[in-house]
Amino acid sequence: MQSKLWRIGTRGSALALAQAYETRARLMAATGAPESAFEIVVIKTSGDRILDRPLSEAGGKGLFTKEIEEALLDGSIDLAVHSSKDMPTLLPDGLAITAFLPREDVRDAFVSPVYHSLAEMPAGAVVGTSSLRRRAMVMRLRPDLKVVEFRGNVQTRLTKLQSGVADATLLAHAGLKRLGLGHVVSQVIETDDFLPAVGQGAICIESRVGDAATDALVAHLHDPQTGICLAAERAFLAALDGSCRTPIAGLARIDGDGLRFDGLILKTDGSEAHTIARQGAVADAARIGAEAGQALKAVGGPDFFG
Repeated sequence: MQSKLWRIGTRGSALALAQAYETRARLMAATGAPESAFEIVVIKTSGDRILDRPLSEAGGKGLFTKEIEEALLDGSIDLAVHSSKDMPTLLPDGLAITAFLPREDVRDAFVSPVYHSLAEMPAGAVVGTSSLRRRAMVMRLRPDLKVVEFRGNVQTRLTKLQSGVADATLLAHAGLKRLGLGHVVSQVIETDDFLPAVGQGAICIESRVGDAATDALVAHLHDPQTGICLAAERAFLAALDGSCRTPIAGLARIDGDGLRFDGLILKTDGSEAHTIARQGAVADAARIGAEAGQALKAVGGPDFFG
């Protein structure tokens, strides 16, 4: 075990590195291997380089995974650590998601140096976000607010807030907690009011198909309940052909032997929204998600996201 150097690919943001370090720590604890058995390989992605326009205009979700996946395919790294919500539903041939770490908090956090909640903001106040989902949901709940584009990593967005670019922003509570920044949160928004992105709060591991040694290694990390929930959520997203270009939210939760799935699609300006709730057996997670996606696609019609 200790004779092999395992190369872990990741983006270079503080949050991405925190997720890679968590993965390494879990692997060390599970295998008894020393830290020196694992090399963190930082890979700059297109999404990190393109900061002058919304991701929806630049190419969508794959912008945060493309270069990392190329490194996996050419053998430069053995496994990749991703935020599950960044992962396209269709992966390159030869690659697969092989493990999910235990999921963190799925909720969105409202962050503002001025206001305590989204509801407290006065008409005309400015919310900054780079997420089409968050933009659409804010405009649905508070059409009297102004929403502006807000790219950059977590620290960059917090700096923009302090400099007055916006009065508030919305970030994943899980990411703030992983960065030790829980103290900046003004309000954690419940999922009944603000359904999260598919995969939010979950870290996934991607590796090469047929790489038995890496499969055996990352098996130590896999959380079955998270895997079941993500199977439903990713099937929902796939049924809707979802990407960063479409405002989609979805959340699966396990209760005993059952699974509940809630989904939402919105017009980009928040003017129209459709929700769905489905329940069934845990074993049917992927089918439940796919059927929910197909049902919403039928309700919205072919031009809904146009």
